[in-house]
Amino acid sequence: MLLTIDIGNTNIAIGIFEKEKLTHHWRISTNKLKTSYEYGIDFCNLFFYSNILKEQVKGIIISSVVPSLQDEIELMCNKFFNIQPLIVSPGIKTGISIKIENPKELGADRVVNAVAAFTKYKKACIVVDFGTATTFDYISEKGEYEGGLISPGLFISLGALAEKTSKLPSVDFHKPSKVVATNTVEAIQSGVFYGYIGLVKEIIKRIKLEKESNPLVIATGGISSIISKEIKEINIVDPYLTLEGLKILYEKNI
Repeated sequence: MLLTIDIGNTNIAIGIFEKEKLTHHWRISTNKLKTSYEYGIDFCNLFFYSNILKEQVKGIIISSVVPSLQDEIELMCNKFFNIQPLIVSPGIKTGISIKIENPKELGADRVVNAVAAFTKYKKACIVVDFGTATTFDYISEKGEYEGGLISPGLFISLGALAEKTSKLPSVDFHKPSKVVATNTVEAIQSGVFYGYIGLVKEIIKRIKLEKESNPLVIATGGISSIISKEIKEINIVDPYLTLEGLKILYEKNI
């Protein structure tokens, strides 16, 4: 078994691969205050309730955008699994060329997504990852990562409205029943939801114009299945793209 761990700012995505198949996957909250022991207990509980023995895990790979937590999870892997995990970091073999000014600045999750997208689909791609931030990454038909964009995620936008205004409430994310709302909660939901759809559509359009190509558009991340229903420019929803990318990178580096 291979254990794949993607540490994000909001959630940690966890996957178990048996040979080529993703057999189990979980998502737990990111908590920077937790220790390696506490995360070890979380992982052991997930394994226990899924009837998996931790001794079955023979390899681990981690990508992270939270450096302090990466150290704790790495320590957890050593203590609880007796395995030194492979870390997605500069110098790792990717199989793609990273054509940006400073490749070391590129987030590990974006590297993983780019590797997964090009390896799986073998054509020019735009990967849209709906996470804490929403990222757009362009990979050419030659397998060259040519850059991308970063915008605030949908939940950041909702939170910012409540935090930075005096009278607007904090609201949950729901697709609104109509565009023109008749109360404050639905007005916020409509503005953020449809504004976000406009943002994604416009960025995809401008990338295609700039690159003069018709790339495959792949959506991944927590709310990708909801948002993609409203955006015809998205060709594929691949919710486990990052976990699959971690598996691909592990196999390239063992």
